Amino acid sequence: MLDDTVKYPQDVDAHPLPDPLYNCPVSPENTEDIFSACADFETRRVFAGGTGAAVFACWLDGATSGADVAELVLRPLTDPARFGALRKSADVIAAIENGGVYGPSMKKTSSMDELVDAVTYGSCALVFQGVAFTFQVKTDQHRGVQEPTVEKSVKGGKDAFVEVMRVNTSLVRSRLHTPKLKLAQTTVGRKSRSLAAVMWLEGVAAPDLPRRMMARLEALDVDGAVMPDALDSALVDAPRSPFPQLIHTERPDKFAALLLQGRVGVIVEGMPVGFLAPAFFPEFLKTTEDESQHFWAASFIRALRWASLVLTLLLPAFYVAVATFHPEMLPTTLLLSVIESKQSVPFSTAVEILGLLIAFELLQEAGLRLPNPVGQTVSIIGALIVGQSAVEAKVVSPIAVIVVALAGIAGYTMPSQDMGAALRIFRFALVVAATLAGMFGVILGAVFLLWHLCSLESFGRAYLTPIVGGPGHDTGGTFLRRPPWKHLFRDPVINGGDIRRRR
Repeated sequence: MLDDTVKYPQDVDAHPLPDPLYNCPVSPENTEDIFSACADFETRRVFAGGTGAAVFACWLDGATSGADVAELVLRPLTDPARFGALRKSADVIAAIENGGVYGPSMKKTSSMDELVDAVTYGSCALVFQGVAFTFQVKTDQHRGVQEPTVEKSVKGGKDAFVEVMRVNTSLVRSRLHTPKLKLAQTTVGRKSRSLAAVMWLEGVAAPDLPRRMMARLEALDVDGAVMPDALDSALVDAPRSPFPQLIHTERPDKFAALLLQGRVGVIVEGMPVGFLAPAFFPEFLKTTEDESQHFWAASFIRALRWASLVLTLLLPAFYVAVATFHPEMLPTTLLLSVIESKQSVPFSTAVEILGLLIAFELLQEAGLRLPNPVGQTVSIIGALIVGQSAVEAKVVSPIAVIVVALAGIAGYTMPSQDMGAALRIFRFALVVAATLAGMFGVILGAVFLLWHLCSLESFGRAYLTPIVGGPGHDTGGTFLRRPPWKHLFRDPVINGGDIRRRR
């Protein structure tokens, strides 16, 4: 069944802590054994103050800034004025705790797991027997903040998420200057050990949403979280459904706007995209630019997207059903035109439509996988030359080409690529249903699709919210954008108490 759901613990405290990966005491020898055969693992044994107790320093070359390691950790550690008189390791440890080494973000740990995580995340470690100090000196060699490439911005922000989690969280905080913006951090992936940050606005998001998100992240049992699909399939309620159940965005302004609505967000180290939940079906037909336009223009565009959704989903199946089983539904002039165009075509209407839909998918895939100049050329050749040649050779009828082209163009208006992919899957299914049972098959397929959408949930909320209605739901704002002075309240389904968004 497509609506099979996955049950998750509802509270982080109910999830048992994982077993330690490195069940050994903290020591220089054990640290070297763990990082053996790592050519980028750098170590130095230095004497505190130049003549005092020996200290084992280690870091990963490339993950840390060599200049910062030398200036912020090693230089103060070898300063005679600070450590020259200390001959015992205990005295050196006490001096480091009291600020003898002025590297930023110092943490003391007696756990080998925490020590290894800190080193792999870009920290320099000073390791003693039974205890270690880590100083974050992460390298700044990463991709700079650039303009969004997928979610184009006209009036909105011109920055996009990058692969560094702390840069992404700072981009969000630059838009929400409030201590109510909370951030909880955890690690996902047995092998990748990727940092994940859960962000929400206290009082705005329902209290159960951060708990559920943290519980699902803690329960995530995968080797690595380096691709978005690792989170998509693990965090959603119904992973077998093709419909997206997490909102993806590369734009910090959209991420912050959705947090203001009461959603909870996730940012993962190494992924230039943010995830937000709960995700409702109407949200995938909205764009950030809707809020930047006049409400009349935004309402027109939003209504056009809903019409495009119906067109891309039902038009090919409707044409197959009418042309094959119910020709009496067509006006006489149009029916004569259809009959004339199909007289020399050797294939049935269903075969025509299915063949053209498959060809359309092949052209789209070829355009995506090839380099940009070549991909554009392939798309133009396929759409114009091959299509025109097929019509002239009487292989397909012109009306079938028009129907498939309209359905394809309407599908491109979907702001979410994941939603567009789900609609294409069900478009094929509806064409098959129309081939088997005509208009009755189309209706049954549409009813099944509606039933499937009604059965979905996102973090315990109905997937069709606010279409399903209820007190306080802005059902009208789903299809049209309300004037700003009338959009006063947040959605009560995901709100945590601070219901008013405008006065």
